[in-house]
Amino acid sequence: MKDLMEYKGYLGSVHFDSEDEIFYGKIEGIEDLVSFEGKSVNEIKKAFIESVNDYLELCIKAKKDPEKSFKGSFNVRIPTELHRRAYRKSLIEGISLNQFVQKAIEKEIKEERAHVA
Repeated sequence: MKDLMEYKGYLGSVHFDSEDEIFYGKIEGIEDLVSFEGKSVNEIKKAFIESVNDYLELCIKAKKDPEKSFKGSFNVRIPTELHRRAYRKSLIEGISLNQFVQKAIEKEIKEERAHVA
């Protein structure tokens, strides 16, 4: 995705407001609201980096553990029949449902990379 930046394990979204002629974004995947903006590509990149560094410094001062953009767990809502079939297949393969879903995602990512290359 081209509208994301990464720095120190944090992802920042990038959007453009044509009326105000600015780029703006926020650190994605954390509950704290950390936003940034700039009038050029260089400015938005610099503002993102400064925002991440400021966030980390504020967490240290507040004696708070900084959140990371991804924690490795998420809820997935799927139709009941698909859930049932996935669970049965995981039992047949002798793995947990979590492991089954992880394998399916890894397979999809590998196939995606193969199509891009």
